[in-house]
Amino acid sequence: MNLLITTLATFVQIYSYLLIIRVLLTWFPQINWYNQPFAALSQISDPYLNLFRSIIPPLGGMDFSPILAFLALNLAGSFLAGLSRLPLGQGF
Repeated sequence: MNLLITTLATFVQIYSYLLIIRVLLTWFPQINWYNQPFAALSQISDPYLNLFRSIIPPLGGMDFSPILAFLALNLAGSFLAGLSRLPLGQGF
């Protein structure tokens, strides 16, 4: 069980890094999101970000949804890290 939790925590951390890259690349308007590797990054990150874009629509041309997305990922990562530190047999 601990291996699964550690794997999920690692996935959350890697996904956070991908989201950071995605958000930073939006600062460059000349990027064509239909070319690789940008298309793959968009396909990986946009479904998750769209969840939060439905909650917080862009305001004045600024997209604040990544803030909420990072907060949710950070909470999930912290929760998983806390679970991985529990002794065996004391999970749920």
